[in-house]
Amino acid sequence: MLSRVLPLGLLVLIPAVAPAQQPADPAKLAAITPAMQAFVDSGDLAGAVTVVGRKDGVVHHEAVGSRDLATKDEMKKDTLFRIASMTKPVTAIGITILADEGKLSPDDDVAKHLPEFTNQMIPIEHFNVDKAGKKTNQRTDLRPSPRQVKLRDLLTHTGGLSEYPVGVNDVYAKRNRTLAETALASALQPLKFEPGTKWSYSNPGIDTLGRVIEVASGEKYEDFLKKRVFDPLGMADTAFYPTPEQMKRLAITYDRKKDGPLTPAGFSLIGLPANPKHPIPAGGLISSGADYAKLCRMMLNKGELDGKRILSEKAVAEMTRTQTGDINTGFVDGMSFGYGWAVVKEPKGVTAVMSPGTFGHGGAFGTQAWVDPKRDLFVILMIQRTGLPNGDASVFRQKLQELAVAAVEK
Repeated sequence: MLSRVLPLGLLVLIPAVAPAQQPADPAKLAAITPAMQAFVDSGDLAGAVTVVGRKDGVVHHEAVGSRDLATKDEMKKDTLFRIASMTKPVTAIGITILADEGKLSPDDDVAKHLPEFTNQMIPIEHFNVDKAGKKTNQRTDLRPSPRQVKLRDLLTHTGGLSEYPVGVNDVYAKRNRTLAETALASALQPLKFEPGTKWSYSNPGIDTLGRVIEVASGEKYEDFLKKRVFDPLGMADTAFYPTPEQMKRLAITYDRKKDGPLTPAGFSLIGLPANPKHPIPAGGLISSGADYAKLCRMMLNKGELDGKRILSEKAVAEMTRTQTGDINTGFVDGMSFGYGWAVVKEPKGVTAVMSPGTFGHGGAFGTQAWVDPKRDLFVILMIQRTGLPNGDASVFRQKLQELAVAAVEK
């Protein structure tokens, strides 16, 4: 609030008016498409779909290159992509919806909802040190964890869950098991470290949250998200199990060895079995640029889109603030983690042009989505590439962000 003293000595409070957002520059937005086409021409990408938007709508949505190089089928705006770990924030949204309803809290022990996680154990190493300073007579025992794993630990990848044991870690083997079965497999493993003390990216942790959603809601995980997120937001092309029609629009995934040609890499997260039981909360979604844009707009609008409220404003604020303190997190420098979302703590490197507090997530096949609330801006990159040294640090992501930010800066 601003204040002003009138001549008679009366103090009047005048509401502060937030400055209007700078309109996006169409000419600068137009530079995105040729920049992406250059990556296609260089043989780095078969094709790409890019989306840039504000909370009020999309300001750029284009496609370049090919969906399928063999058939010469061009990339289209409605092409679908395996978004892999961009599924993780969606799972976190499901947990946060239930927190809004009072059915759980991030501070709950996982064991409150999944009793198999009671009395988790952590390893303790015993060894001697010889005169040269080397460890000898090493052995590892187990002891009770000083505290139990909480939902917030799984949401921030600080839970310390071990990787799936043999027989579950293969994606096809996991697809043949239910969420209840894979959660039990995780619970039977000792923790890697004391919860809340380190960051270790955890697919089993996010999959376990999917099972918590089932227990707390009384519904199948994928049905709950469809009813509470995808249908209200109109995300008709976002699904764990694509239909035959959607499979026809799915972009082929390509690998590239050094400077060689792009070669097909298959559909590893979809594939067999024919009737999978496990939706893979950590990475099983397919989606489109237009669909994920609706999710980003909902987050920019503090939990609401077109009159449909998905999350409370308080819940969005909690999801997208740093929850990991000073723990080193993420796949690029300067990052922290909120609930399911990576959060830019100190912009640098690939995030240098983004504001502190920007949040988002990438996927194993190079897809990226990042939301910058301070600029009222989101950017989405849809590609299907394996073999990238670090998808979060890709030149494709960096170029898109730079051009999008330039288009909304004064």
